[in-house]
Amino acid sequence: MEVDGGAGDGVSVSVAVVACTAMTIFYVAILYSPTLILRLPPPTSFKSYMTRRFICAGISTVVSLLVCAFILPIKSWETPYLLSAYGIHLHHTWEAVLLPLFLTSLMYTGSFLLKFFSLWTLLTEQSGQQIDLSLHGIKTALQNFINWIHSHLCNISSWRLYIVAPLTEELVFRACMIPLLLCGGFKPYTVILLSPVFFSLAHLNHLLEFYMHQASSFLKACMVVGFQLGYTVIFGSYASFLFVRTGHIAAPLVSHMFCNFMGLPAFFSPRTRMVSVGFVAGVVGFVYLLFPLTSPELYNHKIDNCKCWHRYCDWMSLREYAVAY
Repeated sequence: MEVDGGAGDGVSVSVAVVACTAMTIFYVAILYSPTLILRLPPPTSFKSYMTRRFICAGISTVVSLLVCAFILPIKSWETPYLLSAYGIHLHHTWEAVLLPLFLTSLMYTGSFLLKFFSLWTLLTEQSGQQIDLSLHGIKTALQNFINWIHSHLCNISSWRLYIVAPLTEELVFRACMIPLLLCGGFKPYTVILLSPVFFSLAHLNHLLEFYMHQASSFLKACMVVGFQLGYTVIFGSYASFLFVRTGHIAAPLVSHMFCNFMGLPAFFSPRTRMVSVGFVAGVVGFVYLLFPLTSPELYNHKIDNCKCWHRYCDWMSLREYAVAY
C-alpha cells in the first residue's frame, strides 16, 4: 500500500486525539438528531425508533470512515489499499474468524457448563417421558430450531445487539481510531488501553436513558452504567488487542457479536462447583493461548520490511514502531 513514509509525514498526536474525540461525540450525538435537530415527530413504535437509530449509526460510521481516509497519509485510493487501512481483507478470513472466536469462547467455559447442566437437569426430570427419535420428532425439533432462528431474524433488538452495534462500533472505534492513533505516534499497547476509553465514553448516554426510562434512582443508574462502562473498557481493550495483533477487523467483529450473544461469562452457580472450575480453566486456557492464537503470522502474508504486518509502521518511523511493538 502506498503511504507517506517517515514520521514527519504522519498524523500529529493532537489531530489523532481530536479526530477520535470528534468521532466519539458524533457517533452518540447523531442518535438524537432526528428529534432534537431535525424535529421529526417521535417514533410510533419501538421498531421505527430502532430503525432511526440504525440509519443514524450507519451515517456516523460512513462519515468516520471518509474522514479517517482523508486524515491518514494514504496516497493510493484504490479500493483494496483503502480497505486494508481499516483491516478489511479477503485473505486469511477463516483464521480471522475462527481463531479469535475459539479464543473468546474459552472465557465462556463456565457458561457452556451451566447450559449443559441445565439441559441435563431438564432431561433427567423428563426421564419418565420417552424421547421422540422418530422422523416426525426430528422434523419437529428441526422446525423449532428454524422458528427460533426466524424469531431472532424478525426481532429488531437482535439486529441491534448482534449486527448493527458490533459492526458500526468496530468500524468506528477500532478500524478508524486505531490507525489514527498508531499513525499519530502512540505505541501499540498505549493504543490498546487508550482506544477503549473512547469506546466507553460512547456509552455514557446510557446513564441518562436508564435514569429517565427505567424510573430508577440516579445512584442505581450510576451503578448499572458504571458496571457497563467497566465491562466496555475491558472488552474494548481485548478487541483493540485483536485488531492490532491480527490486522483484521473480522477478529474483533466476530468476538463482539459472540460476546453480545452470550452476555456476561458465568463464573459461579449454586447448583454445582463445576461452573467455577470450568470458568477458571477457561481463563487459564485463554491467557495461555492469547498470544499464540493472535500471532500476526497467522493472519497476514509476510510483507518485506514491515514489522507490524498491516503496514501501519510505514506511516511513521519504521525503527520507532519496531521498538514499540
